[in-house]
Amino acid sequence: MPANKYALIRYRVIDRCLTNKQRSYPSREDLRSACAEALYGSGADDISLSTIDKDIWAMKNESELGYYAPISYSRLHKGYFYEDEDYSISELNLVEEDVEAIRFATAILNQFRHVPLLAQYESAVEKIIQRVNLNTAIEEEKHKALIQFETSTVSKGNEYLGPLLESAKSKRALILFYQSFKGEEVKKYTIHPLLLKEYLNRWYLVAHVPERNKTLTFGLERMVSIESTEERFKTPENFSAKNFFKFSMGISESIGNPEIIELEFSPVAAKLIETQPLHWSQKKLKELQGSVVFQFEIHPCQELYNFILSYGPEVKVLKPTSLKKVIQQRITEASQQYSKK
Repeated sequence: MPANKYALIRYRVIDRCLTNKQRSYPSREDLRSACAEALYGSGADDISLSTIDKDIWAMKNESELGYYAPISYSRLHKGYFYEDEDYSISELNLVEEDVEAIRFATAILNQFRHVPLLAQYESAVEKIIQRVNLNTAIEEEKHKALIQFETSTVSKGNEYLGPLLESAKSKRALILFYQSFKGEEVKKYTIHPLLLKEYLNRWYLVAHVPERNKTLTFGLERMVSIESTEERFKTPENFSAKNFFKFSMGISESIGNPEIIELEFSPVAAKLIETQPLHWSQKKLKELQGSVVFQFEIHPCQELYNFILSYGPEVKVLKPTSLKKVIQQRITEASQQYSKK
């Protein structure tokens, strides 16, 4: 049996001794004796105290093991113990590949632990980190050299995520003071929060406004303040979180029947669309000489216009005629911007 296998057995034995509530604070000799018995039988003394010292150091510090075991020595009790009473290297029966995968995922999760919406789950994230024995500082630095996440510079309004989510869960109305980008006037609404949606690194709230008998979408960065109330509400019978954005792009509501839209892409753009579909309804209709045609069921909206315009000469609107005219008009207006003196 290779030496590292012996070491792994010793680690398990040491862990078992440290988690034994009936015989707390085992000494170095207790640990040495228990390891020797496990490996060589009763009365064996083939393991030295220096080996136990090295094992304890490895369990606490060896990054390849990934235990980072919180082992401390008690001068009062003259023995070793886990600072975290619930800790054990045996708690997760995982192979090294599993542990590495969890370390990686937990390091990613740890980056988002302070996001307001996830703040209520911070203690759960901390427990995962502790159970996987993850040194988050080391892991995050290691993964930052390999992975970069898209980060948003927009944070205004994100402090409302928690209260809005709680309001939607508890079905309690809120008073919202809101300032649209279109004007400086701050308007007051009584709202029934129904759904939070993220789009392009911005958060939006879908809420029913009883005084208008409408369901509207509000951008969190335009919220001036919110006030809680004791008023209870019921979700409107005609509201479906699943269907609200079903035939739309971005944060535009799906109202009525969608339109059949056909877009013709260049070969390179088509490959991008195939690997990351624009919409769940996307269908590849046909391949032409030098282009590919896709079909969608979408309500024409600002987000769709922006998407089409972002591809410039790589895309052409085939259907419907109304959408084609809108895009032509936008292109003309954009061109005129550069023809002005």
